[in-house]
Amino acid sequence: MAKTKTTFFCQNCGAQFAKWQGQCTSCKEWNTIAEEIIQKTEKTSWKQDGLSKTSRVSKPLRIGEISASEETRIDTKNTELNRVLGGGLVPGSLILLGGEPGIGKSTLMLQIALMLPYKTLYVSGEESAQQIKMRAERIHPDTDSCYILTETKTQNIFRQIAEIEPDIVVIDSIQTLHTDYIESSAGSISQIRECTTELIKFAKETATPVILIGHITKDGNIAGPKILEHMVDTVLQFEGDRNHVYRILRAHKNRFGSTNELGIYEMQDSGLREVSNPSEILISKNEELLSGTAVAATLEGMRPLMVEVQALVSSAVYGVPQRSATGFNAKRLNMLLAVLEKRAGFKLGAKDVFLNITGGISVDDPAIDLAVVASVLSSNIDIAIDKSVCFAAEIGLAGEVRPVTRVDQRILEAEKLGFESIVISKYCKLPKQNFTINIIRVAKVKDVVHHLFG
Repeated sequence: MAKTKTTFFCQNCGAQFAKWQGQCTSCKEWNTIAEEIIQKTEKTSWKQDGLSKTSRVSKPLRIGEISASEETRIDTKNTELNRVLGGGLVPGSLILLGGEPGIGKSTLMLQIALMLPYKTLYVSGEESAQQIKMRAERIHPDTDSCYILTETKTQNIFRQIAEIEPDIVVIDSIQTLHTDYIESSAGSISQIRECTTELIKFAKETATPVILIGHITKDGNIAGPKILEHMVDTVLQFEGDRNHVYRILRAHKNRFGSTNELGIYEMQDSGLREVSNPSEILISKNEELLSGTAVAATLEGMRPLMVEVQALVSSAVYGVPQRSATGFNAKRLNMLLAVLEKRAGFKLGAKDVFLNITGGISVDDPAIDLAVVASVLSSNIDIAIDKSVCFAAEIGLAGEVRPVTRVDQRILEAEKLGFESIVISKYCKLPKQNFTINIIRVAKVKDVVHHLFG
């Protein structure tokens, strides 16, 4: 009989200690160290649990001997997910999907599992098979390639994998799994780490992609040790407000593609609908002209987006003027207001300024600066901006309008959506292409004010 060993782990960062102490010396959090029992038994490989799929044996190769050809990706039949992943699922990759409770993580993964023409095993440790069946009938009832397994022990899961030999495995969720080699409870630091390690070995040796659904903490971080995010190949975050129908899928880490891409979904009774044209949700459909609104041509990864910026400028009721921004950097808003005060002569120092990016998204692209300035000035003097005009330029501290990258893609997107004019920097270098949209070039903020408001 092997001797039982107890070890202390920080439940916040996963640091290990020989004895209990009040504060974690790694993350400086208090009262997060808990005792976990580790049974020192001889581990057996997951292949000894009956896995019969052919595994690849690794051997060292010279760098010149390695084939540079790209590995064939698996099409998920979901354009938005393919875009965020960088073109599809890479064989042998491990993907971690996190998000708030009730945001739609399980619905998205079940929808992918049901739509795929490949043999898929959906392992659920949270719901019964009957619950999953009811949801599946709403999403895609006619499928014979998706297998449902309600199990939490990894050894039993690998036995079923050996029988079914699936092409893709989905685990819902990693915090519910437990292995016989660790005697702590499911969801503990050691259990999450050990279960993930077993799944990584399985994925890499059989070239089977594994998708893990992960819970998040109240701080918005994925529950479990931080090393979990380092172990996996891709970390996806499913964002959105449960009170609204739109959801945003972002990649926080991606070893096989860009982390700048985003996917947008709409929650419906029949599942998540892909939003192929995000501008339909980011631009309001108001018929009347409203002051304080301007449209910016921005980029998220390779995708051009037309985003509506709303501003409200009013006299400060309290002593100190308020500055509030939703979806935009508040410090950058303060900088732009200072530029308007110094370089354009607008007295905004004693006024409240509120800024909002519609659609519930956050924008980091500096090309939105000019639209922010235009919306603030429009609200300040209460004159509406023509709805057929959009903006794409950065503002410098000297009040100059600076050029932005890939301006031709922004112009083409504005042209496609029916805008008649786009305001860009005078110093932008455009390709020799005939645009039907009217291109307005400006050099300073004063020129923008003169063009919009006379």
